[in-house]
Amino acid sequence: MGRKFTIINPKDNVAVALQELRKDEVLDLESGGKLKILENIPACHKIALEDIPLGKTIYKYGEEIGRAANAIKKGEWIHSHNLQSVKMAGKEYEA
Repeated sequence: MGRKFTIINPKDNVAVALQELRKDEVLDLESGGKLKILENIPACHKIALEDIPLGKTIYKYGEEIGRAANAIKKGEWIHSHNLQSVKMAGKEYEA
């Protein structure tokens, strides 16, 4: 089946699902740790690699992509319901 996720940059606190991930799957991280998937996550979507408190910066591609709109647990899906995205102009956040 190949790899199920990728971490694009070592600075990232999210991984990207390369295929659909199912709740309760446990994935091996290159660091030697484990990542338990807490909810179904569609392919090409983001997964929290650590607990991310409300307002903490979220990194993908080694770049800031937004902030946590609420506390996010390690293994949860990150998408518009819990991510305030960075607008392209400036670093203003949209609600």
